Amino acid sequence: MITRTVPPWHQSLMDAFRNSHDLAKYLNIEPKQAEFIDGQEIEFPTLVPREFANRMEKENAKDPLLLQVMPCSKESETTEGYTSDPLGEKAATISPGLLHKYHGRALLIATGACPIHCRYCFRRHFPYSESIAFGPNLDQAIEYLEGDRDISEVILSGGDPLMLNNSTLETVIHRLEQVDHLQRLRIHSRMPVALPSRIDCGLTSLLKTSRFSPVLVIHCNHPNELDQEVCDRLSDLHIAGVTILNQSVLLRDINDNAETLSLLSEKLISCRVLPYYLHLLDQVDGAAHFAVGTSEAVAIYKQLQKSLPGYLVPRMVHEKAGAKSKLPLLC
Repeated sequence: MITRTVPPWHQSLMDAFRNSHDLAKYLNIEPKQAEFIDGQEIEFPTLVPREFANRMEKENAKDPLLLQVMPCSKESETTEGYTSDPLGEKAATISPGLLHKYHGRALLIATGACPIHCRYCFRRHFPYSESIAFGPNLDQAIEYLEGDRDISEVILSGGDPLMLNNSTLETVIHRLEQVDHLQRLRIHSRMPVALPSRIDCGLTSLLKTSRFSPVLVIHCNHPNELDQEVCDRLSDLHIAGVTILNQSVLLRDINDNAETLSLLSEKLISCRVLPYYLHLLDQVDGAAHFAVGTSEAVAIYKQLQKSLPGYLVPRMVHEKAGAKSKLPLLC
């Protein structure tokens, strides 16, 4: 009998919290304190790795990490201006799993799977079942990329592209490497923060040996998300030659003050990560309670600029469907 070894990160994912009740019980929180409702888990289920949950403060229903992942009653509210496709990605879809919104770069939806379900996710309603660049769809995407020599960069997104195992990820990257005019590979991933055990030797070796100089854009919103294991794994990627950037979302009651954002930037740079973007919330159905108003956001940002050196201040931006780039709030 052949015994197959399960990678540690696979085991961690299997052990993740998959309902609100278990997560609340683990944190010694009464369900009514968190205001969660099971109905929100039908379309967008709870998924929280224990590695992430272990950084939450027990008995604190307002913990900033918990608020990002715990479904609540406010998700059922309808808010004007909020839609299921806030960035107009359907209109930007060239073929299943391939989006071409901005000049010079295209985006591949490599998988619909993610290691953690953040309740503000702008793709929480995305039709992944029909929109993955895999198999014949990947062939079609590669054909498009080969035919447009103005595209120099491909972004792997999802879901989370690092949910693919190393072998599958290597196949996708190898296909992209055969397109001679592609110069850069960018990977957007929550994985190093949500499930740091995913950053194994196989992955670092794959990225180190690619003909691309890979850029990894991680997603971290609060300094408490960065524990020693996360920093160690990010340092491994840095040593392997990967450029690492961070993008955050400005979120009500989570990081909506300059002190928290300043500490986040300081911890990121200590982990070899450069702050990149601070996004205003994308107006996706079910997430309006996370929104910070524009005038308040600008005030927070101006205070942040006063507290940090320029290279540690992320650019504050928002996205608008049909726009040719992300739009800065301050020039």
